[in-house]
Amino acid sequence: MKIIQLVPELNSGGVERGTLEIARALVAAGHESVVISNGGRMVAQLEAEGTRHIQLPIHRKSLSSLWQIRPLRKLIQQEQADILHVRSRIPAWLTHLALRKIAPRDRPILISTVHGFYSVSRYSEIMTRADRVIAVSDSVVEYIHQNYPACPTDKITRIYRGIDPQEFPHNYQPSQLWWQKTLAEFPQLEHKIWLTLPGRITRLKGHESLLQLVSLLKDRFAIHGVIVGGAHEKKQSYLEELQTRVTELGLSDHVTFVGHRSDMREWLAASDIVFSLSEKAETFGRTTLEAISVGSAVVGWNRGGVAEILNRCYPQGLVEAKNEDALLQVVEGLLSNPQPPAPVHDFQLSQMTDQTIALYAEMVRLRNSL
Repeated sequence: MKIIQLVPELNSGGVERGTLEIARALVAAGHESVVISNGGRMVAQLEAEGTRHIQLPIHRKSLSSLWQIRPLRKLIQQEQADILHVRSRIPAWLTHLALRKIAPRDRPILISTVHGFYSVSRYSEIMTRADRVIAVSDSVVEYIHQNYPACPTDKITRIYRGIDPQEFPHNYQPSQLWWQKTLAEFPQLEHKIWLTLPGRITRLKGHESLLQLVSLLKDRFAIHGVIVGGAHEKKQSYLEELQTRVTELGLSDHVTFVGHRSDMREWLAASDIVFSLSEKAETFGRTTLEAISVGSAVVGWNRGGVAEILNRCYPQGLVEAKNEDALLQVVEGLLSNPQPPAPVHDFQLSQMTDQTIALYAEMVRLRNSL
């Protein structure tokens, strides 16, 4: 088969990582893999792993993107792919408009993946207007049913995202060198119980809940709040707001902002409890899965994709959404009686890639049988 995936850019993020993972699996299985995007840091890796990249500016949320419809249509006609797989709304709209002037019998099969709980609108609805729609969790399937009832149930396929257990092995331990470098940079973390909140510095990630937790527990346990994640330049004011809040709560010696980190696996493995406290439900919760996989306890709100992961892999970490008293109670229990997770057998990367490629093959068989 020949598969073309379309994404806005290839710089960073879960959608982009998923694109590379599917591309790698396609090449390994002997298929032809092509990705169309505006480019980015991950292109070199993509091409090194055997996928052809075509650069086209299909990333801008502006009317100027309409100029890309004709070049995209020309590419689609030239490439003669079996499958077009759109993973974001702007590429989905441009692809939809480009296909209009191609005869139905000559069009590739169109597959979309709904990665997010997008704002409900006609603009977002485009992700449900494909020959087959992949949802990354049961929560996303429910979101589609509730908000886009015109999308037939039999067109939706749930395929969980997954991680590589070799990359996040059970009971993984950071190297001695990593510990030396990290404790040299952050000596306040030594001999402490790490309560870690990973993720970008935004109002949606639940940092205030972590600060409240640390303030209530710091006098009874040798804990330290560790906030792993950078702040975009537009979010600097919120970062300063959080730092002010730390001072107001008297937590300057009990909370550390470590900024953006490329060694996230090490930070997750070094943590005693990792938190998922987002203000809005997450569609999947990859960091939650990575933390459990390396053997760290995870505590998170009982909603969205995070709840699906915790229910299967670490149910003792589930907390009623936004119930701060219940959160305190669960964390107190885990600090008094630590319960390390068992090895993770669900949500494997190989399951995600196998199921996606099987879906591609099924759609091609169906088309060829008509």
